[in-house]
Amino acid sequence: MTTAPPGTQLRQLTFGFMPAYVVRAAAQLGIVDAFAGVPRPAKEVAAELGLPVDSTRRLLRALTALGLFAEQQDDHFEVLPEADLLGREHPASVQAIVAMFTDPLMTRGWEELATAVRTGHTTFDDIFGQPFFDQLAEEPVKSALFNASMSEATRGVAATAPSAYDFGRFTSVLDIGGGDGTLLTAILQANPNLRGAVLDSAEGAAQAPARYAEAGLTDRATVVTGDFFDAIPDGYDLHLIKSIIHDWSDDRCEQILRLSRAAIPADGRLVIVEPILPDRAEPGLRPGLYLSDLNMLVNVGGRERTRADFDALLQRSGFSLTAIHALPPEVGFWLIEATPV
Repeated sequence: MTTAPPGTQLRQLTFGFMPAYVVRAAAQLGIVDAFAGVPRPAKEVAAELGLPVDSTRRLLRALTALGLFAEQQDDHFEVLPEADLLGREHPASVQAIVAMFTDPLMTRGWEELATAVRTGHTTFDDIFGQPFFDQLAEEPVKSALFNASMSEATRGVAATAPSAYDFGRFTSVLDIGGGDGTLLTAILQANPNLRGAVLDSAEGAAQAPARYAEAGLTDRATVVTGDFFDAIPDGYDLHLIKSIIHDWSDDRCEQILRLSRAAIPADGRLVIVEPILPDRAEPGLRPGLYLSDLNMLVNVGGRERTRADFDALLQRSGFSLTAIHALPPEVGFWLIEATPV
């Protein structure tokens, strides 16, 4: 058994940004779509995309070395199943996630991670001159891409949450910050007695009406345009908040949750959908949770939280944590139920 020389893991981590940009380039250039599901020679792919043959082949070989493609005889390459997800039309596509999370809007703040750790402040604000969501609102193309990436990231929750929690005991659900309605649509489809709405900014919910129409839900699903820091409408006995709490500091989260508490009926419920950090970091844990925590630090000023963190936050906001429902481990989210007190 051979032992890797000292520094091997550190070198692999140091060069870790390179594979990310290989995948980004493949997504940007439409490499996977050009294969149309069949092996093709590099020169044909290059010709179809209007690219030089040599640089196209070099990219394909890098993708092959990363385990995403296979190189066959006669310069033919084949897209392997994992890389299929870079196709724009694949039902489980992650093309938008790749494009968004390798965009300078996401990566520039990471360049100053040491500064963020040293000061405890969000570096994005200093680099771009304003907070992340303000910047996003000024860039319609990036805003649409962000919304698409959030929709892709919500698919796993949307596929599993309706069977993991009894949504059918409610009459109405408000998805606070629900974006294009991916999660709300899945819940309403599984519960014909429910009506619901997404509360989000105009740009955040821009794609929701089309999603409702596609799902045949226009009679039960609506959009409420607004700012969840200013007001949350009443009239809903279930409040749902997915991937919002981790975006903000405790004080800002308390502001959202207190508005929810003021609007929710006494017999209503709040369900927060977020990852939960273990009480301590241990070897073998998925690093993604902790990398996400640092992403919140550098880009938006939020954080990932432990169960105790959620409990304390809810208590300060007028709720009592009553139950936690785990979604499948590969989904990586929990349903955190709270009751108004």
